[in-house]
This record gives sequence, C-alpha cells and structure tokens, in this order.
Amino acid sequence: MTPPLLARGVEVDLAGGPVVKGIDLTVGTGEFVTLLGANGSGKSTLVRALVGLIPARGTIELFGTPLTRFRERWRLGYVPQRPGSAAGVPATVREIVTSGRLSHRPVMGFASRSDRVAVTEAIEHVRLTAKADQPITELSGGQQQRAYIARALVANPQLLVMDEPTAGVDAESAEVLAGLIGHLVSDHGMAVLLVAHELGPMRPLVDRAVVVDAGRVAYEGRVEDIPSDHPHDHPHSGAPERIRPVQEEGPLG
Repeated sequence: MTPPLLARGVEVDLAGGPVVKGIDLTVGTGEFVTLLGANGSGKSTLVRALVGLIPARGTIELFGTPLTRFRERWRLGYVPQRPGSAAGVPATVREIVTSGRLSHRPVMGFASRSDRVAVTEAIEHVRLTAKADQPITELSGGQQQRAYIARALVANPQLLVMDEPTAGVDAESAEVLAGLIGHLVSDHGMAVLLVAHELGPMRPLVDRAVVVDAGRVAYEGRVEDIPSDHPHDHPHSGAPERIRPVQEEGPLG
C-alpha cells in the first residue's frame, strides 16, 4: 500500500547553512508518528519542507505523488505552530474552520450545505460550539489551537501534520485533542505526523517515535526505548496563555 508520506534524503538549507541533513521518513496509513528533539534540531523545518512551505532537496511524495505535482490538497491537513488569521477584522471560529473547506469547492464557489454541515460537525468535535461566532483572537491559546485543528480536519484529510499543537495549551484542550485524534486514527485510518516537545495525553497514541538531532535522525522506534541521552518528551514552557494569531502561509503553496 502506498504510504501517505514518503521522504528520502531530504535536505534543507536556511540562512545559507544546512538545517536538515539527509533525513528519511515514512508515515504509513493509519500510523501515528511523532518527531521529537531539542529546540533547533531541525524537526519543525523538516515538517515545513514535507508540506511544501519551504524548498528542499531529495524525494518527498504524498500518497505516491511527488510533492511538486500533488494537487489533492484535501487529503493533507496541516496545523502549524502559530496558525494565522487574515489581517483586518478578526475572523470568527466558524469563518476560520470554513476556510478549511476551500479545497472541496470550485474556484470562487460559495459554501454549500455539505460545507456548512461539515463545519458545524468539526466545531462540535473540538468542543467549541459555544464559541463558534466569537472572534478567534478572543479565545484562549488552547481554544485557538482547537479551532485551527478543526480547520485542518474539516476537509476529512487522510494525513494530518501537526507542529506542536499542544504547546502552551491548557490540560482540557490537550485531552480533547488527544481523544479526537485517537478516534480519527483508530476508526478512520487517518495517518498522523506530530512534532512535539511534550507528548502528554498523545503519548499512548504514538506508534513510532523519530528523534531528530542536529538535522539528522538520531533514533527511530518505540517512545519507551528512546535512549536517555536524546532530549524528548519534556515540558514546554514560556508560551503565553493567549496567543494572537500571526500570518501563516498554507501548505503546498
């Protein structure tokens, strides 16, 4: 079976120097893979390259199609570290989540009934129904992350890529996200690639851990067997309680 994600020999240079140095990575159908490593190890840079946000060398395929030719965007859900909303009038939770359905409509098409139903259900899944018509900037950091995960999920993706979705969020939001992702993996066969500092309630869901150190894979296997000399699964501190979204380019742009 063709894996949702296949990467071979991926290299990325930033600011004139190598950050990712020949990484191989595969995420199979229904598999939950986590990328761990210290700050500056290259794991977030790798993920941004895998979803097409920054240029990279090597081979990257999504569902058997080279990244440069991949057009079925609905199959990929992406949640960046700091999701952004449009400048100007703050968008509501419903508007943010609705934007995730764009890959299902014709160019310049209006939201259909199926779009509206999917948006309502996605908001319910992340337990934000009562906040649906509030501006995203009025929500706590954890609630904002739940809204952006709903945006990533509303298109029913087959591969979900998340860059530290629980960093700095409250315990309730972390538990909600873990329960939702666990359901999608076990019942719908969705594949997940998670970048994390602290796995928390996500830990029991992980099938395979990949530790990145200095731009290379230092370990790959079970979370329980990670060598103690590699930094992993440690608390993430310093994140504000409320996060004002900043501009963020979408994947495959």
